[in-house]
Amino acid sequence: KKIDHTSTDVVTADREAAAVPEELPLPSEEPEDDKHQTEAPPSATTPARAVLKDLRVSSVTPNSVQLQWSVPGAPFDSFMLQYRDAQGQPQALPIDGGSRSVTVPGLSPSRWYRFHLYGLRGRRRVYHTSTEAVTAAANLDEPPIPSEELQSEDTQHRDPPVESPSTDAPLARAVLGELKVSSVTPNSVQLQWGVPKGSFDSFMLQYRDAQGQPQALPIDGGSRSVTVPGLSPSHRYRFHLYGLQGGKRIDRVSTDIVTGEPQPEDPKGKDPPTEATPSEAPLARAMLRELKVSSVTPSSVQLQWSVPEGSFDSFMLQYRDAQGQPQALPIDGGSRSVTVP
Repeated sequence: KKIDHTSTDVVTADREAAAVPEELPLPSEEPEDDKHQTEAPPSATTPARAVLKDLRVSSVTPNSVQLQWSVPGAPFDSFMLQYRDAQGQPQALPIDGGSRSVTVPGLSPSRWYRFHLYGLRGRRRVYHTSTEAVTAAANLDEPPIPSEELQSEDTQHRDPPVESPSTDAPLARAVLGELKVSSVTPNSVQLQWGVPKGSFDSFMLQYRDAQGQPQALPIDGGSRSVTVPGLSPSHRYRFHLYGLQGGKRIDRVSTDIVTGEPQPEDPKGKDPPTEATPSEAPLARAMLRELKVSSVTPSSVQLQWSVPEGSFDSFMLQYRDAQGQPQALPIDGGSRSVTVP
């Protein structure tokens, strides 16, 4: 049930003017010793105590790279990841200050990329570190997407045998719980799972898109939910979640889902009314406040909000795209920020 909602308007940055925010020019791709570069003047010693460390590549697919880092000192308000795409165009990805990992999608196979991670306080760059990565080949012998042929119910969701050799037996103690769908829209699906035993270094979600092309989404090992965007309405998908340790598949669970039907457009463009009835008045104690824009790029917007009273099971962000089509993005109930790509 939608209990409360709040709205905000935003204008994305001018793509013609700058593909990267003006205060964050993309560094030269020439080799340089910039891993510990700061922009604070010598007198501003306090901001310099915030330090970025250990930017590294934790997962690679033909179309994406997952990066991780640490902040051993004072925290940052936010981060900004910058890189150049396969066409050489600069890209900027805003990241919440509490994050320690990010997945960069939409990359090209077998291509070298250099990523620059900035730590920000306010809109000032306080620290900068870089790393390089080469995406996997399109025909890389990675965990294949299982056959999409229908299987009998008793084998459809059975976990596969552990693939580690006998010397890796201790890794097999990590087990994936049930993979279930927590939210469905015409264009996205939110999945949740548990890890009742052991732990995984990372996860890999695999599925085929509406055109039958395999897709792979790397997920941080601490996550227990993921939202898969860019799906097609009224389409059947089968999702396979792999638990990985040391780059090896240890366990797998699967689930099937059909995305929702296309939503009719609201001719008046008004915010949808809340659905709570008078008899559900106690639920209204949960309140949304201060929906604000924390970062803007030509292709994305980062929003933040607060929940001063009560709690919500989940959130749903709705907006219209550049073509006027309604879009809906489900968000975990514990989140207080989201990047709309």
